[in-house]
Amino acid sequence: MPYIILGVVLLVVLWGIGTYNGLIKLRNLKDEAFATMDVYLKKRYDLVPNLVETVKGYAAHEKDTLQQVVDARSRAMNAGTVEERQAGENALTGTLKSLFALAENYPDLKANTGFLDLQRQLQKIEEDIAQSRKYFNAVVKDFNTRIQLFPVSLVAGVLGFSRASYFEIETGERDNVQVRF
Repeated sequence: MPYIILGVVLLVVLWGIGTYNGLIKLRNLKDEAFATMDVYLKKRYDLVPNLVETVKGYAAHEKDTLQQVVDARSRAMNAGTVEERQAGENALTGTLKSLFALAENYPDLKANTGFLDLQRQLQKIEEDIAQSRKYFNAVVKDFNTRIQLFPVSLVAGVLGFSRASYFEIETGERDNVQVRF
């Protein structure tokens, strides 16, 4: 009888160790996914000042739009939490859309090879950011699911594992685009 109890205790301990190691693996994957996304976001931050300077030469009197882009970039770069970063990134995305809409009013700017090259680079970076967000959110989903399933939730709760936040767009970004002729 004592061997059975010892065997059961040993199985529970081994299961606990396996569960803990699995949670650590998922948490590290989540952190790595965020770090990868952060690299792409940094590339975008580095590109934005060049883009603003190029537009500034053609549209100097559009200071409000240009300043909004610079301010949004600063907020996103200085964000401390995932939620703050998410809000900053959404603001930056919105101001960049305004910047490109502004460029439509300046035919010389639209034809400028430097501007077109920066625009292409930004488009590529935006695609990379979208892919890294998808990966990050997939890892967060796996992590959150794992810590919520019974009996793992018992171990996760005791060891202080908590739900992670998804990297989502703002509600207004989900609205349909209005096309008018």
